[in-house]
Amino acid sequence: MRVGIGYDIHRFEEGRRLVLGGVEFPGEKGLAGHSDADALLHAVIDAVLGAAGMGDIGRHFPPSDRGYEGANSLSLAQAAAGMVGKAGFLVGNVDATVIAERPRLAEHLPEMGERIAGALGIEASRVNVKVTTNEGLGAIGHGEGIAAMAVVLLEVTG
Repeated sequence: MRVGIGYDIHRFEEGRRLVLGGVEFPGEKGLAGHSDADALLHAVIDAVLGAAGMGDIGRHFPPSDRGYEGANSLSLAQAAAGMVGKAGFLVGNVDATVIAERPRLAEHLPEMGERIAGALGIEASRVNVKVTTNEGLGAIGHGEGIAAMAVVLLEVTG
């Protein structure tokens, strides 16, 4: 078994849509970024790639590549799962936390978990997504952006 940790943070930006865990939040200010800026999926992707010893999201889907501009992070997660699969690994489970003052995410966590699981090709019961606030502290606490952390367990298949 192999373990990977991922972290991502994005600031809010006017005129962008908010996507977290592959779920869109209409009416909410979006996050700045080259792709869809889905901080949760970016943390998961980094954890998946890290557990396999394959670098990080920037190495495989660099912001300098215009082909990834506005990219759907669910597609990037699916590609990352394919890469680690070819390297002889299977995602065992994902545990992730979103850190945000807003929007309120609790009711959307099951859907986020299902979408992440679908992209990774695993059962939804293997993905756990949680949310917490920063209790008003720092940039996240002041509502300037959203961060996410993820831990992934990979199982060796070959």
